[in-house]
Formats: sequence, structure tokens, C-alpha cells
Amino acid sequence: MTSMSRARVARRIAAGAAYGGGGVGLVGAAAVGLLVAEMQLARRHVANGSSGGRVPVADGVYGHAYDVPGEPPLRLTMLGDSTAAGQGVHRAGQTPGALLASGLAAVAERPVELRNVALPGARSDDLERQVGLVLSSPHPVPDICVIMVGANDVTHRMPPTQSVRCLAAAVRRLRTAGAEVVVGTCPDLGTIEPVQQPLRWLARRASRQLAAAQTIGVVEQGGRTVSLGDLLGPEFEANPRELFGPDNYHPSAEGYATAAMAVLPTVCAALGLWPAEEERPDVFRREGFLPVARAAAEAADEAGTEVTAAMPTGPRGPWALLKRRRRRRVQEAEPARPSV
Repeated sequence: MTSMSRARVARRIAAGAAYGGGGVGLVGAAAVGLLVAEMQLARRHVANGSSGGRVPVADGVYGHAYDVPGEPPLRLTMLGDSTAAGQGVHRAGQTPGALLASGLAAVAERPVELRNVALPGARSDDLERQVGLVLSSPHPVPDICVIMVGANDVTHRMPPTQSVRCLAAAVRRLRTAGAEVVVGTCPDLGTIEPVQQPLRWLARRASRQLAAAQTIGVVEQGGRTVSLGDLLGPEFEANPRELFGPDNYHPSAEGYATAAMAVLPTVCAALGLWPAEEERPDVFRREGFLPVARAAAEAADEAGTEVTAAMPTGPRGPWALLKRRRRRRVQEAEPARPSV
């Protein structure tokens, strides 16, 4: 599917999510049935998210070397599914939340307090509950929230309009409360080893269509997105033993580091911590202002691509800024010190 075709589909899904429609599908009904059957076999083979695998608890404060008396830490909260929770690794410092907290602390030169409310196996309709946990907490509203969600929506046949509607509502609530929001969009499910061709192609197509539609919904609510195709994408396909975890479904420590490395620059930019010269579009990296649907489709095709709102309107509707930020290597995070 071309970027223009994906942009049209994403626009229809996002419109259906915004105006209450529910009938826009990702792929044909028969193909979806085959895809779901194959993914169910894959989940049985690899014991997907909801099977109860232990997830390391990474909550706490990172970057104590930057402690300044009287200055509170930045507050980072993770929401979403097993990829946000960090299922598949054994140490807290290997989870994406810990990696992002440690990297953010180093860039900001300020401690970062991490809280993770993500739930393995969650779909986008669980975000309402997760956001409720965040906003009803006695703790202050987070400075920034990172959401990773979408894979279970595809494998459990959630209508994409419903998926995008739930995600957009979560972003809207968090932004209204005062938090910045970065969403890692649906990863590429076409590289999970137990899924065979031609269903691998269908899984990739469904994943990218949902990722593009998610981008439109998030940007319209004032959030930013980062394409996470690499989370289960080309690098994982080329190096499955290195970048997938022991179950061949969830990322390994190296895989989560790859994802965190893609998201960290956008997290820093959302908080005003990225170098000002990198905020200008770089034509040599094919960055620039595009209609939001086209930007969403292009981002879905290239992992690590950021999309954020730009001009409120244009000849083709809302516009967005597409950025291909340079990635910085993220090492395993330091052990967190529990908050008091």
C-alpha cells in the first residue's frame, strides 16, 4: 500500500473515531479472520502479554546525581500494554520506562520520577482506566506521559475507529490536565516469527494502517507520536535472536533499548529540552510540514519518525511537522531509588 493510500484509510478511520463511526476496517473481513486465527496460534506459541509473565517493577527516582535541594524531579508516567510495561526482560533497568527516565535525567540534568501503570495484554479501551489511575493519584500531574499501545487492538479485532477514539480520549484527558503526551504507535506485527506468509504481510498492513490513524487522532489532541515499527520491525526481522526476547514475541533488552532510543528525543523535545537548532525541519532528512494524514502515513513507513501538530489548518485540513530525529544510544538504566 502506498503512503497516499494509507493516508486516505487513516483519514477515514480517524474521522470515524471523531464522529462516532465504527465500520472502517483495516483489511478485508476474510483476511482479518485468517489473520486473527494465525495470531491466536502465535499467542499460544509465545504466551502473549496477558499470560502472566513477570514484569520488573521499575517505579522510582532516576538520576540522583542531579539532585538539587528544593527542586522536585521531573515526573514521567508510562501507560499502555506489555511493551510499555517492559514484559520480556528480567531487570527493571532494562524496561523502556527505566531507560527513558534515565535518559531524560541525563538530558535535563535533573532527577526523574517514574511511575508505570501499563498493563500487559491491554488494549486501547483500557487507557480510560489507566488515565483514571494517573489523574486520581495524590501525586502531582506528570510532566510527561508516554503511551505505547495498539498491538493487542489488532490481534483482538478491536475496530480501528474504536481504538483511535479510546487513544484520542486518553490523550485529551492528559493534555487537559497539563501533561505532555508522547505516543509510540502500533508496532509492526508482521515480523513475529510464528506468523507465516501471507499473513505476515496482512499483519504489517493492519499495523501500519492503525499506526497512521493513531497519529492523526493523537496530533489532533495536542500530543506527539513516534513510529515504533522498529519495536517489532525491520531490525527485529533481521536479528530476531538478538532483538526478540525468549518468547519470540516481546522485545529483549536490546529491543527495548532500540525503542527507547527512538522515543527519547521526542520526550525531550516535548519538554523543551532538545537543542533549538534541531527543532527546525531539515530538508536533507526529508523533514517538513505536511497535511497530518500524509505525515501520519509517512511516519508509519519509517520507524523513529515523529509527528507533532503544526499549523491548525491548511488547504487540506490540519497540518503537522514530520521530524526524523537523530537517535542517541540509551544504556541500561541505573537502579531506581524508591520514592518517599
